[in-house]
Amino acid sequence: MSALLENYARAPVTFVRGEGCELYDDAGRAYLDCIGGIAVCALGHAHPAIADAVAEQARTLVHVSNLYHHEPAGTLARELTARGGFARAFFCNSGTEANEAAIKLARKRAFRRGESARTTILACTGSFHGRTYGALAATANDAYKQGFGPMPDGFAFVPFNDVAALEAAIDERTAAFVVEPVQGESGVHPAERAFLQRAREVCDERGALLIFDEIQCGMGRLGPLFAFEAFGVRPDAVTMAKALANGLPIGAVLVAAHAADALQPGDHGSTFGGSPIPAAAALAHLRVRDTLGLEEHTARMGAYLARRLQTIAEAHPHLTAAPRAMGLLAALPLREPLAAAACAAALREHGVLVGTAGGNALRFAPPLVIDEAQIDRAIDALAAVLALRQAQGDTEGLRVTQGGSG
Repeated sequence: MSALLENYARAPVTFVRGEGCELYDDAGRAYLDCIGGIAVCALGHAHPAIADAVAEQARTLVHVSNLYHHEPAGTLARELTARGGFARAFFCNSGTEANEAAIKLARKRAFRRGESARTTILACTGSFHGRTYGALAATANDAYKQGFGPMPDGFAFVPFNDVAALEAAIDERTAAFVVEPVQGESGVHPAERAFLQRAREVCDERGALLIFDEIQCGMGRLGPLFAFEAFGVRPDAVTMAKALANGLPIGAVLVAAHAADALQPGDHGSTFGGSPIPAAAALAHLRVRDTLGLEEHTARMGAYLARRLQTIAEAHPHLTAAPRAMGLLAALPLREPLAAAACAAALREHGVLVGTAGGNALRFAPPLVIDEAQIDRAIDALAAVLALRQAQGDTEGLRVTQGGSG
């Protein structure tokens, strides 16, 4: 592995296969995956329907580029737009690319309408929209930008869930307001319904697009297929990636009819975007989801996980704070000097994988097919780790530098 750039602080474990909610390392040890590839493997690992779709498509057609039509991308576009109530779809390879496309769409729409001064992309404090320059400029955390400046111009921020500040910020120069219905990277902070509702109203009143970044919180993670359905607020465009193809690289932007003509031939592109294999995997994901009743299951398991995390917080108040959760996306904040990365490492030694987020929180984004017994296994491991630290009365060994992983 030494030939890889060292831009990831990889854990000292090598996984060789997965099945359902379990991953197995090269020594044959099983781990319960409660981070799911960072909210990616919604159906778990090596789901047979996904594997069959990938194998069949690989034997049929792998790539033709977007110079031509092909059936998997066309069918996937029809499925997603119909299910979400949108008019058109654009496919790319990742979440950051989806957000880049949405930013370009918003500015090009204003340009085509003769509003050349309408260029500002408004985002929220605590936001995370990706690592490429446009998406990074829309990300509020300066730690991700250090050493990469100057950032592109035309981006501004408003405090998350601050209605008054939002009303003051959106004006005739605003091309779009981009917001995560649930901020994942900053530590799982759900938007307030009133905030998103008012965003919809103000964008309509002042001519800006409302774009929801559902890259982490979408594809059923909150229960419904689309996160906006959980809030009852419809955006003009939604960006998707992560879980869409259950592990294969694909991103998407779904756009309402009144903005769908903003991008014309030559305005934007992606060589591999919507290639046959990830598109076939995404279609298989949607079809499996239809058969499993995942919306209700996710709601039940999410509520159960939140309750179990609450019991942990109450049992260890000097080490943890109140959990934050919505659907099967949850965070357990840790109190200093208890460090989330080291706590996650201790959990890994107990055979449980979690993520970190928000500076010093444990992040849970397990496969949506997880069950109560598996949640109990994860929480029992967490209780054991915290009980040991409490008994030792010494958290010095858990002092490490934190950073997000999205």
